[in-house]
Amino acid sequence: MLLSSILFWGCNNKNSLKLPYYNEPTFTPIFIENRTEVDQKINHKIADFSLLNQDSILINQNVFKNKIHIANFIFTSCANICPTMTSNLKIVSDSFKNEDDIIYLSYSVTPWIDQPNILKTYKDNYEITNEKWQFLTGSKSKIYNLARQSYFAEEDIGFSKDSTEFLHTEHFILVDKTKRIRGIYNGTLQLEMQQLIDDINTLKAE
Repeated sequence: MLLSSILFWGCNNKNSLKLPYYNEPTFTPIFIENRTEVDQKINHKIADFSLLNQDSILINQNVFKNKIHIANFIFTSCANICPTMTSNLKIVSDSFKNEDDIIYLSYSVTPWIDQPNILKTYKDNYEITNEKWQFLTGSKSKIYNLARQSYFAEEDIGFSKDSTEFLHTEHFILVDKTKRIRGIYNGTLQLEMQQLIDDINTLKAE
């Protein structure tokens, strides 16, 4: 009877878990039970931006308005971690291919090379057909500032760097519908993609 009670409590406790918020580049998790307190305790949000996608269409923050989005930072000439990251994010994208409220943003960290046509070829080479997955290019300083100051892409070690220092990170960043960071994942590890999928489903249920 005691064992049954423990199992019952454990299952219910697991189902009641919520994702933390991340308000600073140290990625210290902040758990909030009462959602009415979020605006008081979590002031960090992803900043506005305007960049070109792989089809030379200007994309801004409205692309993820009231949507969950996953961001990562790649460059098409990368021969080591970027191919793995793109393949792994495709696993997630394919899992939600019919979901309209989930967006994927892959920002180029070599935008002076990765012009829209290069990004389009890259997307085609990986057979990415999800229209909600955007590959973005534009001003180097804007992308680097967005990565480090908004997404905390390199965590605290990169927060104070500027655009003169090359940006290279394996992180995937999960952002909720209010533009607040809710998760960070190692994009080179396929095992972590299942956790990302689970966390997206948790956000969808909020």
